[in-house]
Amino acid sequence: MPKMPSKLPPMSAVRVFEAAARHQSFTRAAEELGMTQAAVSYQIKILEDRIGAPLFVRLPRQVTLTAKGRQLAPAVTEAFEALRTAFAGIEATAQTVLSISTLTTFAANWLVPRLGRFQQLHPNIAVQINISGQVVDFGQSDFDLGIRSGNGNWPGLEAHLLFPNLFTPVCSPELIRGITLKEPSDILKFPIISPNDPWWQDWFTAAGVQDFDPSQRPDNYLGAQQFEGMAAMAGQGFALINPYFFPADLAAGRLVQPFDLLATSERGYWLVYPKARRRSPKIEAFRDWVLSEVAGDAEKTSALSPMETEA
Repeated sequence: MPKMPSKLPPMSAVRVFEAAARHQSFTRAAEELGMTQAAVSYQIKILEDRIGAPLFVRLPRQVTLTAKGRQLAPAVTEAFEALRTAFAGIEATAQTVLSISTLTTFAANWLVPRLGRFQQLHPNIAVQINISGQVVDFGQSDFDLGIRSGNGNWPGLEAHLLFPNLFTPVCSPELIRGITLKEPSDILKFPIISPNDPWWQDWFTAAGVQDFDPSQRPDNYLGAQQFEGMAAMAGQGFALINPYFFPADLAAGRLVQPFDLLATSERGYWLVYPKARRRSPKIEAFRDWVLSEVAGDAEKTSALSPMETEA
C-alpha cells in the first residue's frame, strides 16, 4: 500500500519562511508581507515546531539559516517563484486580452470593420471574438463582455443599449429594375428570404398588409441577417434587415429600401458585462469606445427616427 504524503504545514507560515530566507531578515520580510516583526517570528516558530528543528539562528541584529533552513529554502523559493510566474501570466492575460461573445451579424457587419479604431486607441489590448447565439454565463466562462439581443434585463449584468432592433425590407436594384413598387403589398410578388421569420409578419402588419401567408412560400432560413442581406444583394429576393448593419450597402446602392417604413420590436442590441467587473480598465475602455461609435452612428442615422413604427 503506497505511503500517504505528509500533510503540508500552514501555507501562511511557509510564505513567511520564504520571504525571511530570501531576505535573511525578519524585519525586511515583515515589511514585504505587511506584517509586524513579531508576527513573522510567530509564523517561523510554528514552522519550526512542525518540522521539529530550528530553521534560523537568531543573532542580536540578524538571522541566518541553519543547516535545515538551507536545505529547505531553495525548494520553497523555487515553488513560490513558480507560483509568482503563473499568477503574473494570468494577470497579464486578464489585463491585456479582451474576450467578447457576440452575434454573427453584429460582429461581421458592425464590430469587426471598425475594430481597427479601437486597436489604435488601445494597442496593448488584444481582442478575441467568439460568435455564438447562446446566452453566455459569465460566471462559468472566460468572456469579459458580450453583445446580446433582448430587452436589457439580465440580473447581475450591466447593460448598455447600443441601438434598437429596427427592420425593413430590402433587395438588390436588379431585382426590381424597371418595376415600380407602389405599395408594401407589391413585395408579395417577389421571393421572400426567410419568410417564417416572425418579424416579416410584424412589418407587413405595420404596413397594413393583411394577406401575407408565409406557409405558401418555401421555408428557407439563412440564420443571420448578414447572410440574408448577402442573399438579397445577390438578387435572391427581399430580405428583412436592420439598416444599422448595412449602411454602406444602402449608401452604395447594393441594397435598396423601397419603402420608408421601419418596424421595431421591444428587443434591442446591448453591450453587457458582469457588474462586479465594471471597473476593469479593459472593459471600461471597450465600453467607452463602443458607446462613442454608437453615438457617431446615431448622428448619421437620426433621419431614421421619424419613420419608426412599433410592431
